[in-house]
Amino acid sequence: MDKEPTYVLIQCNLGAETDIIETITKMPNVVEVRGTYGTFDIFCRVVATSTETEKIVEQIRRISNIQSTTTLRTILSQGGK
Repeated sequence: MDKEPTYVLIQCNLGAETDIIETITKMPNVVEVRGTYGTFDIFCRVVATSTETEKIVEQIRRISNIQSTTTLRTILSQGGK
């Protein structure tokens, strides 16, 4: 199976961002995780197989103080960079 990028947008409780970012940073196949301004509090980029990504997103969703997540799967056949 090919690895593909997936983006996870996270909303969390105020003040929990640093602890959540630290936890996610330690997960395998997470290549970027940053705090953000706007609707979402944290941006996370995962590069993994579909099965690995599902497990990572499940782990992220179980972290305390996370209110919600939005997962964006890429469509590689549409091109882009």
